[in-house]
Amino acid sequence: MASEPVNVNEFQELARQALPKMYYDFFTGGAEDQHTLKENVAAFRRIMLRPRVLVDVSRIDMSTTILGYKISAPIMIAPTAMHQLAHPEGEVATARAAAACNTIMILSNMSTCTVEEVASSCNAVRFFQLYVLKRRDISAQIVHRVEKNGYKAIVLTVDTPRLGRREADIKNRMVSPQLRNFEGLLSTEVDTDEGSNLEALAEGIFDTSLSWEDIGWLKSITNLPILIKGVLTHENARKAVEVGVAGIVVSNHGARQLDYTPATISVLEEVVHAVGGRVPVLFDGGVRRGTDVFKALALGAQAVLVGRPVVYGLAANGERGVRRVIEMLKDEFELTMALSGCSRVKDITRGHVTTEFDKLRSML
Repeated sequence: MASEPVNVNEFQELARQALPKMYYDFFTGGAEDQHTLKENVAAFRRIMLRPRVLVDVSRIDMSTTILGYKISAPIMIAPTAMHQLAHPEGEVATARAAAACNTIMILSNMSTCTVEEVASSCNAVRFFQLYVLKRRDISAQIVHRVEKNGYKAIVLTVDTPRLGRREADIKNRMVSPQLRNFEGLLSTEVDTDEGSNLEALAEGIFDTSLSWEDIGWLKSITNLPILIKGVLTHENARKAVEVGVAGIVVSNHGARQLDYTPATISVLEEVVHAVGGRVPVLFDGGVRRGTDVFKALALGAQAVLVGRPVVYGLAANGERGVRRVIEMLKDEFELTMALSGCSRVKDITRGHVTTEFDKLRSML
């Protein structure tokens, strides 16, 4: 009998064993040379911790609030597409695991379970990730369904006017399943003789004209707070605050869009400084350890989003696998807090980490 995973990284091999190669490659792959994909993880390893000793850590409180909603730890579930490719119960299993772990799931616009199915599966706070389509009326209908079904925020992805070049999907001729949020509204079936039909689908439905002015349009059709996901620079962070977003997600789309963008952890602090506390900053990209969560919070993130590891857990063991992934990260984060001398999340400060830039500054 195979041993149980002892850390999040070990779920990837279980997912590889469980999934057809096409689907495994879809979930694991990045854009082009996959340089950024590797850097998202590697950059964390170049950040060192600076623990404090002789601090009372007999009680550790990992809880925090996101847009006023309390969660058990600053670890949320990132929006990732097509969970039924990983497990038959799809996003419903992921949602139940999130509820059991008392955290927030962000449901992908490209989910294989509907907004309604996920909403009715369990009682929990959840957000919805949105792509704006060429057919704005369809995007508006989906937003209204989201609001009607009790989702608490819209997370607008802004880094995907076109789909990044994901060469594994092209080689495998990746085929998208029916995306059921669009049923009766839009066909997501694409006939193409070569390459990935995901690329053809995105080209056919995503609105490449989306601009800052359209944040106003989105605000006009919903009362939900709007966060934007895909910010990597201080210029865009300031602009986001100017147009009135409720939060920012520092993200390079899991390195699936533009290769040779920076690892997200390396630009997090730049965005945090630009925002200046006016809106919360969330973070995704490369989180595999509780120490990664700690490092992101020390650099100013309010919470991290976890993507691929959740899918690996889902592929390995459904809802239970997702729960184990989140629980492992929480356990490691709690231990990191204790060993660093932090009994509460707000005790984690910039002084608890040292980065490559700190080392360079000290040499000048």
